[in-house]
Amino acid sequence: MKLWGRMLWALLSGSGKRGGTRGWASSSWRPHLPLAGLSATELVSHWTAVFEKRGIPEARESSEYIVAHVLGAKTFQSLRPVLWTQPLTPWQLQCIEELSSRRLQRMPVQYILGEWDFQGLSLKMAPPVFIPRPETEELVEWVLEEVTQRSHVVGAQGGPLILEVGCGSGAISFSLLSQLPQSRVIAVDKGEAAICLTHENAQRLQLQDRIRIMPLDVTLEGNWAHFVPWGPMDLIVSNPPYVFHQDMEQLAPEIRSYEDPAALDGGEEGMDVITHILALASWLLKDSGSIFLEVDPRHPELIGSWLQSRPDLSLDLVAVRRDFCGRPRFLHIQRSGPQHGCPTDAWPGPQPPRVPG
Repeated sequence: MKLWGRMLWALLSGSGKRGGTRGWASSSWRPHLPLAGLSATELVSHWTAVFEKRGIPEARESSEYIVAHVLGAKTFQSLRPVLWTQPLTPWQLQCIEELSSRRLQRMPVQYILGEWDFQGLSLKMAPPVFIPRPETEELVEWVLEEVTQRSHVVGAQGGPLILEVGCGSGAISFSLLSQLPQSRVIAVDKGEAAICLTHENAQRLQLQDRIRIMPLDVTLEGNWAHFVPWGPMDLIVSNPPYVFHQDMEQLAPEIRSYEDPAALDGGEEGMDVITHILALASWLLKDSGSIFLEVDPRHPELIGSWLQSRPDLSLDLVAVRRDFCGRPRFLHIQRSGPQHGCPTDAWPGPQPPRVPG
């Protein structure tokens, strides 16, 4: 996604990072005489004015996405020019009114449309599952760079075995699977809705044969045992809950009202789940295996200090990368020794030919 798209996303979904669910607004639509016979361009202008009056962020972009969606396009600019000036049908007017009423309730555009693109993949979106952010595309790109540069990051089948913690819609997993043809992924999330949506997207993208999707809370003791059948991991990737608890109330209404707070709230210092991931990596990663995390800009220093206080984990913070806004957002942490705690004979010999769905 280009820079303008990244910034547009942040505006459409509300500012800040990443709330329970709120019911969709119901619309008892009645034909509004002034709208009858209006073209797509005129409808965009009408709903832009309505959104602006109600204080909806990025009013024009919201209306353009909604009108384009009803007319069968991803963006207003990609519509055939004849559709810009052609009068809309009563059915199209009704659909636009119903979708716009949801935006007036501050529902994110991604949920309204029911789908969103990530790394060129069209993913189904549904509340309250966490919506993938543009910054996370940069995390995926960094992982791909590292895998390409490090020929030894491969599993028994010629591609890396990857664990994604907190898969949400599956955006990270499916992006890596689609661009690393020999890779296999185990995707876990503690949310039932997220697990269901990841299954749906696996089928949608026809990647179900290379991914294992499991409901799992990584903060529970002994959870490493669930991964024993698959062998040591080459990579662990996660965009975990990392919002500082005291910052939750400052999130935009689109986020607070619709997205799962468990996918956002990282505890007092935003590190509750992160530290469990790092401890889990001590059991699961191969020697020289890597962890890639998306974090709050305050976290690189906090996590670096935490790792120094836990030399028993044999994990080193080796790189920090900034996001497109210049904030330190992504971490590369690497194992510098053998697995800890997990008995060496616990890992089976040959890998399965694929990760079953």
